[in-house]
Amino acid sequence: MSFYKKIRNIAFLIEPEKAHKLAISALKTGIHIPSNNNSELLKQEVFGLTFNNPIGLAAGFDKNAEVPNEVILSGFGFTEVGTVTPLGQAGNEPPRVFRLPEDDALINRLGFNNDGMEIIYDRLSKTKKRGTVGINIGANKDTKDRLSDYQIGIKKFSKIADYITINISSPNTPGLRDLQSDQHFQELIKLIKASKIDGLKTPILIKLAPDLTKKELEIIVNLSIDGGIDGLILSNTTVERKDIMNKKFINEEGGLSGRPLMQKSTKMLRDTYKISEGKIPLIGVGGIFTGQDIIEKIRNGASLIQLYTAIVYEGPTLINKLKKELIYEVERYGVKSISELIGSDIK
Repeated sequence: MSFYKKIRNIAFLIEPEKAHKLAISALKTGIHIPSNNNSELLKQEVFGLTFNNPIGLAAGFDKNAEVPNEVILSGFGFTEVGTVTPLGQAGNEPPRVFRLPEDDALINRLGFNNDGMEIIYDRLSKTKKRGTVGINIGANKDTKDRLSDYQIGIKKFSKIADYITINISSPNTPGLRDLQSDQHFQELIKLIKASKIDGLKTPILIKLAPDLTKKELEIIVNLSIDGGIDGLILSNTTVERKDIMNKKFINEEGGLSGRPLMQKSTKMLRDTYKISEGKIPLIGVGGIFTGQDIIEKIRNGASLIQLYTAIVYEGPTLINKLKKELIYEVERYGVKSISELIGSDIK
């Protein structure tokens, strides 16, 4: 048993959001695991950006862009801050985060709690970035015009973000996932296309829910390609509770993340790669705990991956461990770059 797992049982006595705040505070003071296991084998270019390795920290950890550099220095190839909304908001009422240790999973219904665009823009604009930082944007819970909220976010962050993620798939803001429907999604695409015509150069990605039907996914993928979307993130958390061992929190509302999402999100990734014929870069998210999990995502179409829940259960040393495992896997396949494995299970 690792040192982290020994102390994890004690850490898990602390309420999840308090533990999260302690982790952010620790990083602010400079406490982090130094990065190692860097290799040219893991380096690649996606969206016109250079990534030293394909492992990113998913949105949700650094909601207010307090520690992007510290995350990069811990070994991640990139980080995504947010979700950020135009106005700051407190999110949903606590308790709103639940650990499911039997499943290596979490359920959260945070509801886009964040400081708001003005404060986060000011904080990021004063930060000399040490690596690739994406900004995940969302709509305020009580907004009368969700599309306008996304337009505001794109305009606000386009000059300081390495890429922008449009989050229309959180299950914790009522009605948000409706933007994935055919008509609403077309309106979103029009908005993004108009921004690009006006000179937007920042890559725009869209984060999707794993609970879409195959038909819904086909429509979204084809509209995204036709609309010039730069990438898709697959996937957000799921509202499904299939094969969950923890019965204490199984009926809690919110999005489920962690190991139970691996198979579902990877199937979505594979389906998307097939539908798109590899024409749009994909970021694979959901259930990643090992280097082999990452390779599975990449061989099913992901150019990059993101994780978060695994850090909660495996600790901060996980990233260096994953990079070591990835180097071994890439060498085992006999390729010169990890990018050669993208979609290789499908081709």
